[in-house]
Amino acid sequence: MTISSDDLSNLIAVAKKTRQAALKLAVLSTDAKNQAIEAIAQALEAAKDEILQANVADCERATTEGIAKPLYKRLQLDEHKLRDAITGVRDVGKLPDPVGAVQIHRELDTGLILKRVTCPLGVLGIIFEARPEAAIQIVSLAIKSGNGVILKGGKEATRSCEAIVKAIKQGLSQTAVNPDAVQLLTTREEILELLKLDKYVDLIIPRGSNSFVRFVQENTRIPVLGHADGICHLYVDKAADFEKAIAITVDAKTGYPAACNAIETLLVHTSIAQEFLPKIAETLQKLNVELRGDIHSCEILSSIAAAKEEDWETEYSDLILSIKVVDSLQDAIAHINDYGSKHTDAIVTEDAEAAETFLALVNAAGVYHNCSTRFADGFRYGFGAEVGISTQQMPPRGPVGLEGLVTYKYQMTGNGHIVATYTGADAKPFIHRNL
Repeated sequence: MTISSDDLSNLIAVAKKTRQAALKLAVLSTDAKNQAIEAIAQALEAAKDEILQANVADCERATTEGIAKPLYKRLQLDEHKLRDAITGVRDVGKLPDPVGAVQIHRELDTGLILKRVTCPLGVLGIIFEARPEAAIQIVSLAIKSGNGVILKGGKEATRSCEAIVKAIKQGLSQTAVNPDAVQLLTTREEILELLKLDKYVDLIIPRGSNSFVRFVQENTRIPVLGHADGICHLYVDKAADFEKAIAITVDAKTGYPAACNAIETLLVHTSIAQEFLPKIAETLQKLNVELRGDIHSCEILSSIAAAKEEDWETEYSDLILSIKVVDSLQDAIAHINDYGSKHTDAIVTEDAEAAETFLALVNAAGVYHNCSTRFADGFRYGFGAEVGISTQQMPPRGPVGLEGLVTYKYQMTGNGHIVATYTGADAKPFIHRNL
């Protein structure tokens, strides 16, 4: 199905309105933005029943359409999830304003002053699957950072997102922030057209499958910030404390297996495999985790299935875990750097030198020692919330909060200064004095 010229015109009109509202939002005071954020929190609380009912309808429809189990778990929005999301909104309100921070203040010459000042990006295009509470997190961060936002949730969460955005707009209507700063798209066809709006949209953040993120990257000239697969690893070193290793493995795999920060592969040092693997297997199998192992793992655990090559590069998003026995720390690091998605990887060890080597050499946005990969989350990092997790090399990297939604501009003030004064045979030298 193609989008009509009328629909495209409508989408351009929506994007223009968002940009105009964002320009006004960009110069609002911190207090005005915080008042808007509190108004959003109150409006969401007032609309709680309507939002939860909409989510029940989404879940019922998704069930009849045969939605995948991991996606269904992400879609579900109960009272606790909604409450936590609203708490996250208020946490964003408490954070320092990222806009207007002076990063450089320098006197180039007498009366010629240079500043580098943080400012909003402009308009964000956020495309996400399931997880309707993501809309709440994203909007609160966008408002605090002075950005307009165009949201496109997955079709499975349409009713939930509509109820959420309706409440948000009602809250904003009582504040200095124009509700047009927040827009919601509801059809799949609008995605392609959104990706063409490089004149009005400054950053696209896709949250979805690996193939979807690649599709977005290949079909837009707008900068894209996002992560695809969350193929996370836990390496149990020869100097690991078994009790810690078991607790961390259980948490990182079973706490929320559909999350992108759950582990998909467990690496175990060969010198402890004979003793450790039966212990962790027994614990995980009691929790209904399906185990798949390499040759060495299967020799020790005869009841588990053999892992295939594709298992090492699969994000299960389910109660499935691949296990591999490695001969050394270096082999573990090599496996992670070969198969990982640069999301989050962890080591369990009491050897400080091994931990330091792991933290230095594993190429991922998050590298942990003696703790669960499930801590890779903007809320847990104290960001209030996150718009997504970036696995790219260039910053922002990892959970992206407010700092990832601002850029900076150079502001210079002079008094008739011209470059000719500082060039040629009698060039005047610069002072370059930091103020």
